[in-house]
Amino acid sequence: MARISALIAGVLFGFGVTLSQMVNPNKVINFMDVLGTWDPSLALVVGGAVAVTLATFPYVTRRVRPVWGDVFQLPTRRDIDRPLILGSVVFGVGWGLAGYCPGAAVGALALSTWEPWIFLPAMLAGSAVARGFQRRRDSLPVKRRASIH
Repeated sequence: MARISALIAGVLFGFGVTLSQMVNPNKVINFMDVLGTWDPSLALVVGGAVAVTLATFPYVTRRVRPVWGDVFQLPTRRDIDRPLILGSVVFGVGWGLAGYCPGAAVGALALSTWEPWIFLPAMLAGSAVARGFQRRRDSLPVKRRASIH
């Protein structure tokens, strides 16, 4: 049942990003271009997502367990560390330059453009490199690791 719910969620997400035209990188790039061809529609899409989350999250978390799962998988860490900040910056810069976030890029594969076919392998390669750096960092002695962090 978990796979079916994941499929439904993915199809719903894909429909949403396609309907809102967020699979079009120009929509994202124009949102970032506040001094030029600014397009506020991305803010409306994000605002709608935040509104739905704010309205439903309290109801969902009052449940003992998820509808299609054994336990909720919620983050437990609340600290803001260097990897979080650096990852956010890299994500934002990549999103602003390419106009794609990972989910929208997958949806854009269905379009007749070549860009998502370049973006996704590059993103996956970057993720693999980042995982390699993380494994290397985690294998260092704690004293050495603290000086890098």
